[in-house]
Amino acid sequence: MTDKKQSRKADGGARDMPWEPRVWNGMTLKTWFSLLSRNGFRVSPTRVPMAMINTGLSVANSGLALAQQMAFGRKIGKCQLADDPVFILGHWRTGTTWLHELLVLDERHAFPTTYECLTPSHFLFSEALTSWWLWMLMPRRRPMDNVRIGLDSPQEDELALCSLGARSPYLTWAFPNRPPQDEKYFDLRDLSSEELESWKSTFDSFLRSVQVKNPGKRIILKSPTHTFRVPVLLDMFPNARFVYLVRDPFVVFPSMMKTWKRLHRYHGAQVPNHDGLEEYVFKNFEHLHRVFEEDRDKIAPERLCVLRYEDLVSAPVERTKEIYDNLDLGGFDDVQPKLKQFVAGLSDYVPNRHDLPVELHEQIATRCADYIKKYGYSSEPPSQN
Repeated sequence: MTDKKQSRKADGGARDMPWEPRVWNGMTLKTWFSLLSRNGFRVSPTRVPMAMINTGLSVANSGLALAQQMAFGRKIGKCQLADDPVFILGHWRTGTTWLHELLVLDERHAFPTTYECLTPSHFLFSEALTSWWLWMLMPRRRPMDNVRIGLDSPQEDELALCSLGARSPYLTWAFPNRPPQDEKYFDLRDLSSEELESWKSTFDSFLRSVQVKNPGKRIILKSPTHTFRVPVLLDMFPNARFVYLVRDPFVVFPSMMKTWKRLHRYHGAQVPNHDGLEEYVFKNFEHLHRVFEEDRDKIAPERLCVLRYEDLVSAPVERTKEIYDNLDLGGFDDVQPKLKQFVAGLSDYVPNRHDLPVELHEQIATRCADYIKKYGYSSEPPSQN
């Protein structure tokens, strides 16, 4: 087998992808070279052209970031959030993206867009200049689940933090064959006071930038990583509201494995080998469930809504109304027609299906037993009819 064919096989059978926005494309030169240095510049040969392109992009990002600071720095610094955010929490692949899309149909709500999270250091200055040509390069659907995506779609703010130089577990995507990156930045509990203040400052600055673009609107945020961080979020935003989504772990786990493999392949500066990935997914599931259950009592009952994904899918308009009522968001009657129209437009979406080997089913049943029991799922394998 030739080296080229071996590379494609290791990469999940896919050819090297054309240039499309990746998690590291929005970094400034300093942040990009810091990431490369921490990982020993171990870029796979087939990804060297992409890394070289990104070096050029990082120079451009640095210049645009300086221009935004000069044009908007004072305004960002003075900006106050219109209200404490609403955080959508839950493990990856539990439907948090879909709920994010439902809640931001309300015109009173703001959200970080894909463009803003890809270019967080300069989107206020650059969006009108650059977003038109990025539209031509963006994939039309997410690589992990074929859901439609655009530059104006709601996006995870964790991606913005990566580009702004904050440490994040998502940086593992860039170097998937290295040890997992920044695991202590999941729950932030083991950070030094300086590290924690630096993370808070970066997060706060990004939210202020989003608020400058959306004056007077409450920001709706969705990043599964925030599920680990409830105490820090409450310290920053005492009046924040939270929606926590849960989903059958026998669906979540295989979906998460597929997602992580595609993200490593798509965003990686290395051709991924996926060594240890299954244990990594299990460990993070257990960690997320444990710390959230430890911390949930810190949230006032009237500021937390817990919802099963299966119930949301079966009656999305009704469940969204429950969220509005439970969190006292108000104005549901005004957004209800948009919700019904949006839900009707998704009738052609077919979710991915996963067949679990018996051994993996048993492992999920054992390691996720507390979660399964608490949220009313069945650990019995599906019938083999």
